[in-house]
Amino acid sequence: MDAMLQLFDDLIAAPGPSGYEGAVREVMRRYLEPISEIEIDYLGSIIAHRTGNPDGPRVALAAHLDEIGLLVTRITDDGFLKFQPLGGWWDHVLLGMRVEVIGRNGPIIGVIGAKPPHILSNDERSRLVDKKTIYIDIGATSRDEVVAWGVRPGDPVVPVGPLTPMRNPDLLMAKAIDNRVGCAIVVETLRRLVGVTHPNIVFGVGNVQEEVGLRGAATTTYTIQPDIGIAIDTAIAGDTPGVGPDDAMSRLGQGPALLLIDGSLIAHATLRHLVIDVAAEEGIPLQFDLMPGGGTDGGRMHIFGKGVPTVVIGPPARYIHSASAIVHRRDIEQTVQLLLALIQRLNSETVRQIRQGM
Repeated sequence: MDAMLQLFDDLIAAPGPSGYEGAVREVMRRYLEPISEIEIDYLGSIIAHRTGNPDGPRVALAAHLDEIGLLVTRITDDGFLKFQPLGGWWDHVLLGMRVEVIGRNGPIIGVIGAKPPHILSNDERSRLVDKKTIYIDIGATSRDEVVAWGVRPGDPVVPVGPLTPMRNPDLLMAKAIDNRVGCAIVVETLRRLVGVTHPNIVFGVGNVQEEVGLRGAATTTYTIQPDIGIAIDTAIAGDTPGVGPDDAMSRLGQGPALLLIDGSLIAHATLRHLVIDVAAEEGIPLQFDLMPGGGTDGGRMHIFGKGVPTVVIGPPARYIHSASAIVHRRDIEQTVQLLLALIQRLNSETVRQIRQGM
Protein backbone atom coordinates (compact mmCIF):
# COMPACT_ATOMS: atom_id res chain seq x y z
CA MET A 1 0.00 0.00 0.00
CA ASP A 2 1.51 3.35 -1.02
CA ALA A 3 1.88 6.21 1.46
CA MET A 4 -1.13 8.20 0.27
CA LEU A 5 -3.40 5.15 0.31
CA GLN A 6 -2.16 4.18 3.79
CA LEU A 7 -2.94 7.68 5.04
CA PHE A 8 -6.45 7.49 3.56
CA ASP A 9 -7.01 4.02 5.02
CA ASP A 10 -5.95 5.17 8.50
CA LEU A 11 -8.32 8.14 8.33
CA ILE A 12 -11.25 6.03 7.13
CA ALA A 13 -10.68 3.42 9.85
CA ALA A 14 -10.88 5.98 12.65
CA PRO A 15 -14.44 6.45 13.96
CA GLY A 16 -15.38 10.11 14.15
CA PRO A 17 -18.96 11.33 13.87
CA SER A 18 -19.78 14.95 14.64
CA GLY A 19 -18.80 15.84 18.19
CA TYR A 20 -16.67 12.71 18.60
CA GLU A 21 -13.79 13.33 16.19
CA GLY A 22 -10.92 12.55 18.57
CA ALA A 23 -9.70 9.37 16.86
CA VAL A 24 -9.58 11.08 13.46
CA ARG A 25 -7.79 14.08 14.91
CA GLU A 26 -5.15 11.77 16.39
CA VAL A 27 -4.50 10.21 12.98
CA MET A 28 -3.99 13.66 11.48
CA ARG A 29 -1.79 14.64 14.41
CA ARG A 30 0.37 11.54 13.96
CA TYR A 31 0.99 12.36 10.32
CA LEU A 32 1.43 16.12 10.77
CA GLU A 33 3.56 16.39 13.93
CA PRO A 34 6.82 15.36 12.19
CA ILE A 35 6.44 18.12 9.59
CA SER A 36 4.63 21.04 11.25
CA GLU A 37 3.62 22.74 14.45
CA ILE A 38 0.25 21.61 15.79
CA GLU A 39 -2.50 23.39 17.70
CA ILE A 40 -5.75 21.90 18.97
CA ASP A 41 -8.51 24.40 19.69
CA TYR A 42 -11.06 24.05 22.48
CA LEU A 43 -13.72 22.51 20.23
CA GLY A 44 -11.25 19.85 19.10
CA SER A 45 -10.24 21.05 15.63
CA ILE A 46 -6.61 20.58 14.60
CA ILE A 47 -4.49 23.31 13.00
CA ALA A 48 -1.05 22.71 11.48
CA HIS A 49 1.05 25.18 9.55
CA ARG A 50 4.08 25.41 7.34
CA THR A 51 5.81 28.75 6.92
CA GLY A 52 7.30 29.71 3.58
CA ASN A 53 7.44 33.50 3.79
CA PRO A 54 6.66 34.58 7.38
CA ASP A 55 5.55 37.97 6.07
CA GLY A 56 3.39 36.47 3.33
CA PRO A 57 -0.37 35.94 3.25
CA ARG A 58 -2.03 33.34 5.45
CA VAL A 59 -3.66 30.59 3.38
CA ALA A 60 -6.04 28.15 5.11
CA LEU A 61 -6.64 24.68 3.63
CA ALA A 62 -9.55 23.29 5.63
CA ALA A 63 -11.24 19.89 5.61
CA HIS A 64 -13.64 18.53 8.19
CA LEU A 65 -12.85 15.62 10.47
CA ASP A 66 -16.38 14.45 11.14
CA GLU A 67 -18.44 11.87 9.32
CA ILE A 68 -22.18 11.54 9.56
CA GLY A 69 -23.14 9.10 12.28
CA LEU A 70 -25.67 8.36 14.99
CA LEU A 71 -26.07 9.02 18.71
CA VAL A 72 -27.53 6.53 21.16
CA THR A 73 -30.47 8.18 22.91
CA ARG A 74 -32.22 5.35 24.74
CA ILE A 75 -31.77 1.70 25.69
CA THR A 76 -34.98 -0.36 25.61
CA ASP A 77 -35.87 -2.96 28.22
CA ASP A 78 -35.06 -5.67 25.66
CA GLY A 79 -31.58 -4.29 24.95
CA PHE A 80 -32.14 -2.46 21.68
CA LEU A 81 -30.74 1.02 21.08
CA LYS A 82 -32.75 3.99 19.88
CA PHE A 83 -30.79 6.74 18.21
CA GLN A 84 -30.64 10.26 16.82
CA PRO A 85 -28.86 11.03 13.52
CA LEU A 86 -25.68 13.11 13.61
CA GLY A 87 -25.72 14.85 10.24
CA GLY A 88 -27.84 14.45 7.15
CA TRP A 89 -28.96 10.87 6.54
CA TRP A 90 -31.57 9.81 4.00
CA ASP A 91 -33.47 7.44 6.24
CA HIS A 92 -33.77 4.62 3.70
CA VAL A 93 -30.00 4.05 3.53
CA LEU A 94 -29.96 3.24 7.26
CA LEU A 95 -31.97 0.01 7.03
CA GLY A 96 -29.84 -3.09 7.46
CA MET A 97 -26.64 -1.07 7.81
CA ARG A 98 -23.88 -2.58 9.94
CA VAL A 99 -22.63 -0.18 12.58
CA GLU A 100 -20.13 0.13 15.40
CA VAL A 101 -21.31 1.53 18.71
CA ILE A 102 -18.37 3.28 20.37
CA GLY A 103 -18.96 2.50 24.04
CA ARG A 104 -16.67 3.09 26.99
CA ASN A 105 -15.30 -0.48 26.71
CA GLY A 106 -14.58 -0.19 23.00
CA PRO A 107 -16.54 -0.68 19.78
CA ILE A 108 -19.45 -3.11 19.60
CA ILE A 109 -20.76 -4.34 16.26
CA GLY A 110 -24.46 -4.00 15.52
CA VAL A 111 -27.02 -3.63 12.77
CA ILE A 112 -29.88 -1.21 12.20
CA GLY A 113 -33.03 -3.27 12.33
CA ALA A 114 -36.59 -2.75 11.18
CA LYS A 115 -39.65 -4.79 10.25
CA PRO A 116 -39.02 -7.18 7.35
CA PRO A 117 -41.12 -6.43 4.24
CA HIS A 118 -43.25 -9.55 4.74
CA ILE A 119 -45.12 -7.99 7.68
CA LEU A 120 -45.38 -4.37 6.54
CA SER A 121 -48.86 -2.94 6.09
CA ASN A 122 -49.81 -1.43 2.74
CA ASP A 123 -49.51 2.02 4.30
CA GLU A 124 -46.02 1.27 5.64
CA ARG A 125 -44.91 -0.01 2.23
CA SER A 126 -46.04 3.19 0.51
CA ARG A 127 -44.04 5.72 2.52
CA LEU A 128 -40.54 6.46 3.72
CA VAL A 129 -39.40 4.63 6.78
CA ASP A 130 -39.93 6.50 10.04
CA LYS A 131 -36.72 6.76 12.08
CA LYS A 132 -38.81 6.30 15.21
CA THR A 133 -39.55 2.71 14.16
CA ILE A 134 -35.96 1.56 13.62
CA TYR A 135 -33.27 0.72 16.13
CA ILE A 136 -29.80 -0.74 16.62
CA ASP A 137 -29.46 -4.42 17.50
CA ILE A 138 -26.14 -5.27 19.20
CA GLY A 139 -27.18 -8.77 20.25
CA ALA A 140 -28.08 -7.88 23.82
CA THR A 141 -31.16 -9.24 25.60
CA SER A 142 -31.70 -6.59 28.26
CA ARG A 143 -30.88 -3.04 29.30
CA ASP A 144 -28.63 -4.38 32.05
CA GLU A 145 -26.61 -6.38 29.53
CA VAL A 146 -26.13 -3.33 27.30
CA VAL A 147 -24.94 -1.30 30.29
CA ALA A 148 -22.58 -4.10 31.34
CA TRP A 149 -21.07 -3.99 27.85
CA GLY A 150 -20.24 -0.32 28.37
CA VAL A 151 -22.91 1.35 26.24
CA ARG A 152 -24.74 4.42 27.52
CA PRO A 153 -27.02 7.10 26.06
CA GLY A 154 -24.84 9.68 24.34
CA ASP A 155 -22.42 7.15 22.85
CA PRO A 156 -21.64 7.65 19.15
CA VAL A 157 -22.31 5.18 16.36
CA VAL A 158 -20.62 4.93 12.94
CA PRO A 159 -21.23 2.77 9.86
CA VAL A 160 -19.01 -0.20 9.13
CA GLY A 161 -17.35 0.53 5.79
CA PRO A 162 -13.60 -0.10 5.48
CA LEU A 163 -11.60 1.33 2.61
CA THR A 164 -11.98 -1.15 -0.25
CA PRO A 165 -10.39 -0.92 -3.71
CA MET A 166 -12.89 -1.98 -6.37
CA ARG A 167 -12.27 -4.23 -9.42
CA ASN A 168 -10.96 -1.07 -11.06
CA PRO A 169 -8.32 -0.34 -8.38
CA ASP A 170 -8.46 3.40 -9.06
CA LEU A 171 -11.94 3.43 -7.52
CA LEU A 172 -12.01 3.36 -3.73
CA MET A 173 -15.15 2.58 -1.73
CA ALA A 174 -15.63 3.33 1.97
CA LYS A 175 -17.70 5.01 4.62
CA ALA A 176 -16.71 8.55 5.66
CA ILE A 177 -15.18 9.53 2.31
CA ASP A 178 -16.99 12.80 3.07
CA ASN A 179 -14.68 14.10 4.31
CA ARG A 180 -11.72 11.90 5.19
CA VAL A 181 -10.64 12.36 1.59
CA GLY A 182 -10.36 16.09 2.32
CA CYS A 183 -8.32 15.37 5.46
CA ALA A 184 -5.99 13.14 3.43
CA ILE A 185 -5.58 15.87 0.81
CA VAL A 186 -4.71 18.46 3.47
CA VAL A 187 -2.08 16.19 5.05
CA GLU A 188 -0.59 15.18 1.71
CA THR A 189 -0.39 18.80 0.53
CA LEU A 190 1.51 19.81 3.67
CA ARG A 191 3.80 16.79 3.33
CA ARG A 192 4.74 17.86 -0.19
CA LEU A 193 5.55 21.37 1.00
CA VAL A 194 8.44 20.04 3.10
CA GLY A 195 11.65 21.49 1.67
CA VAL A 196 9.73 23.62 -0.83
CA THR A 197 9.88 27.42 -0.91
CA HIS A 198 6.47 29.10 -1.03
CA PRO A 199 5.43 32.76 -0.68
CA ASN A 200 3.01 32.40 2.24
CA ILE A 201 2.09 30.64 5.45
CA VAL A 202 -0.05 27.57 4.76
CA PHE A 203 -2.40 26.27 7.44
CA GLY A 204 -3.73 22.72 7.24
CA VAL A 205 -6.95 22.40 9.20
CA GLY A 206 -9.16 19.53 10.35
CA ASN A 207 -12.45 21.03 11.51
CA VAL A 208 -14.94 19.40 13.85
CA GLN A 209 -18.74 19.38 13.54
CA GLU A 210 -19.12 20.44 9.91
CA GLU A 211 -21.97 18.00 9.34
CA VAL A 212 -24.09 19.57 12.08
CA GLY A 213 -23.65 23.26 11.30
CA LEU A 214 -20.12 24.17 10.13
CA ARG A 215 -19.16 24.78 13.75
CA GLY A 216 -15.46 23.98 13.88
CA ALA A 217 -14.75 26.26 10.93
CA ALA A 218 -15.96 29.23 12.96
CA THR A 219 -13.35 28.78 15.70
CA THR A 220 -10.42 27.79 13.48
CA THR A 221 -10.98 30.72 11.15
CA TYR A 222 -10.98 33.02 14.18
CA THR A 223 -7.71 31.44 15.34
CA ILE A 224 -5.94 31.55 11.97
CA GLN A 225 -7.33 34.84 10.63
CA PRO A 226 -6.58 33.78 7.05
CA ASP A 227 -6.20 36.03 4.04
CA ILE A 228 -7.38 33.26 1.70
CA GLY A 229 -9.66 30.32 2.48
CA ILE A 230 -9.78 27.05 0.56
CA ALA A 231 -12.17 24.42 1.88
CA ILE A 232 -11.50 20.89 0.64
CA ASP A 233 -14.61 18.74 0.48
CA THR A 234 -16.28 16.17 -1.74
CA ALA A 235 -18.20 17.21 -4.82
CA ILE A 236 -21.33 15.27 -5.77
CA ALA A 237 -20.67 13.00 -8.74
CA GLY A 238 -23.30 13.18 -11.47
CA ASP A 239 -22.25 10.09 -13.43
CA THR A 240 -24.78 7.56 -12.11
CA PRO A 241 -28.24 6.56 -13.39
CA GLY A 242 -30.96 9.03 -12.51
CA VAL A 243 -28.60 11.93 -11.81
CA GLY A 244 -28.44 14.52 -14.59
CA PRO A 245 -26.08 17.43 -15.27
CA ASP A 246 -28.58 19.86 -13.78
CA ASP A 247 -28.36 17.92 -10.51
CA ALA A 248 -24.60 17.31 -10.34
CA MET A 249 -22.01 18.20 -12.96
CA SER A 250 -18.83 16.31 -12.05
CA ARG A 251 -17.72 12.79 -12.96
CA LEU A 252 -15.28 10.38 -11.34
CA GLY A 253 -11.83 10.38 -12.90
CA GLN A 254 -12.20 13.74 -14.61
CA GLY A 255 -10.32 15.88 -12.09
CA PRO A 256 -11.13 17.99 -9.03
CA ALA A 257 -14.29 20.07 -8.93
CA LEU A 258 -14.60 23.76 -8.08
CA LEU A 259 -17.80 24.54 -6.21
CA LEU A 260 -19.63 27.46 -7.80
CA ILE A 261 -22.37 27.85 -5.20
CA ASP A 262 -23.91 26.03 -2.27
CA GLY A 263 -26.37 26.91 0.45
CA SER A 264 -23.70 28.71 2.47
CA LEU A 265 -21.23 30.18 -0.04
CA ILE A 266 -20.85 31.75 -3.47
CA ALA A 267 -17.32 31.16 -4.76
CA HIS A 268 -15.28 34.37 -4.57
CA ALA A 269 -15.19 35.62 -8.16
CA THR A 270 -11.54 36.66 -8.46
CA LEU A 271 -10.25 33.64 -6.55
CA ARG A 272 -12.44 31.43 -8.73
CA HIS A 273 -10.82 32.93 -11.83
CA LEU A 274 -7.38 32.20 -10.37
CA VAL A 275 -8.27 28.56 -9.71
CA ILE A 276 -9.51 28.13 -13.28
CA ASP A 277 -6.43 29.82 -14.75
CA VAL A 278 -3.94 27.89 -12.63
CA ALA A 279 -5.59 24.56 -13.46
CA ALA A 280 -5.37 25.39 -17.17
CA GLU A 281 -1.73 26.48 -16.91
CA GLU A 282 -0.80 23.30 -15.04
CA GLY A 283 -2.74 20.98 -17.34
CA ILE A 284 -4.97 19.81 -14.49
CA PRO A 285 -8.53 18.99 -15.58
CA LEU A 286 -11.07 21.02 -13.62
CA GLN A 287 -14.76 20.34 -13.21
CA PHE A 288 -17.52 22.40 -11.62
CA ASP A 289 -19.95 21.59 -8.87
CA LEU A 290 -23.04 23.10 -7.28
CA MET A 291 -24.84 22.10 -4.12
CA PRO A 292 -27.80 24.40 -3.43
CA GLY A 293 -29.11 22.06 -0.73
CA GLY A 294 -25.99 21.86 1.42
CA GLY A 295 -23.09 23.77 2.90
CA THR A 296 -19.37 23.45 3.53
CA ASP A 297 -16.79 24.91 5.89
CA GLY A 298 -16.30 27.65 3.30
CA GLY A 299 -19.65 29.02 4.44
CA ARG A 300 -18.13 29.99 7.78
CA MET A 301 -14.66 30.86 6.54
CA HIS A 302 -15.68 33.56 4.09
CA ILE A 303 -17.67 35.68 6.55
CA PHE A 304 -14.95 36.06 9.18
CA GLY A 305 -13.79 39.58 10.07
CA LYS A 306 -13.88 41.87 7.04
CA GLY A 307 -14.36 38.85 4.79
CA VAL A 308 -12.08 36.09 3.52
CA PRO A 309 -11.96 35.29 -0.21
CA THR A 310 -12.89 31.61 -0.22
CA VAL A 311 -13.48 28.73 -2.62
CA VAL A 312 -14.27 25.05 -2.19
CA ILE A 313 -12.34 22.42 -4.16
CA GLY A 314 -12.42 18.64 -3.98
CA PRO A 315 -12.75 15.31 -5.74
CA PRO A 316 -16.17 14.10 -6.88
CA ALA A 317 -17.65 11.20 -4.94
CA ARG A 318 -20.62 8.92 -5.53
CA TYR A 319 -23.10 8.03 -2.79
CA ILE A 320 -21.89 10.45 -0.12
CA HIS A 321 -23.78 10.38 3.16
CA SER A 322 -24.03 6.62 3.00
CA ALA A 323 -21.89 3.74 4.27
CA SER A 324 -20.36 3.13 0.83
CA ALA A 325 -19.22 6.19 -1.11
CA ILE A 326 -16.83 5.91 -4.07
CA VAL A 327 -13.99 8.21 -5.10
CA HIS A 328 -11.30 8.06 -7.83
CA ARG A 329 -7.61 8.05 -6.89
CA ARG A 330 -6.65 10.28 -9.82
CA ASP A 331 -9.06 12.98 -8.68
CA ILE A 332 -7.45 12.93 -5.22
CA GLU A 333 -3.96 13.26 -6.66
CA GLN A 334 -4.95 16.05 -9.03
CA THR A 335 -6.61 17.96 -6.18
CA VAL A 336 -3.29 17.88 -4.31
CA GLN A 337 -1.46 19.04 -7.44
CA LEU A 338 -3.89 21.93 -7.92
CA LEU A 339 -3.54 23.06 -4.31
CA LEU A 340 0.26 23.00 -4.53
CA ALA A 341 0.14 25.10 -7.70
CA LEU A 342 -2.28 27.58 -6.11
CA ILE A 343 -0.06 27.91 -3.04
CA GLN A 344 2.83 28.99 -5.24
CA ARG A 345 0.67 31.69 -6.89
CA LEU A 346 -0.76 33.12 -3.67
CA ASN A 347 1.88 35.75 -2.91
CA SER A 348 1.18 39.11 -1.31
CA GLU A 349 0.53 40.91 -4.58
CA THR A 350 -1.82 38.25 -5.92
CA VAL A 351 -3.79 38.22 -2.68
CA ARG A 352 -4.03 42.03 -2.79
CA GLN A 353 -5.44 41.81 -6.32
CA ILE A 354 -7.90 39.10 -5.30
CA ARG A 355 -9.20 41.27 -2.47
CA GLN A 356 -9.60 44.28 -4.74
CA GLY A 357 -11.09 42.34 -7.62
CA MET A 358 -14.36 41.25 -6.02
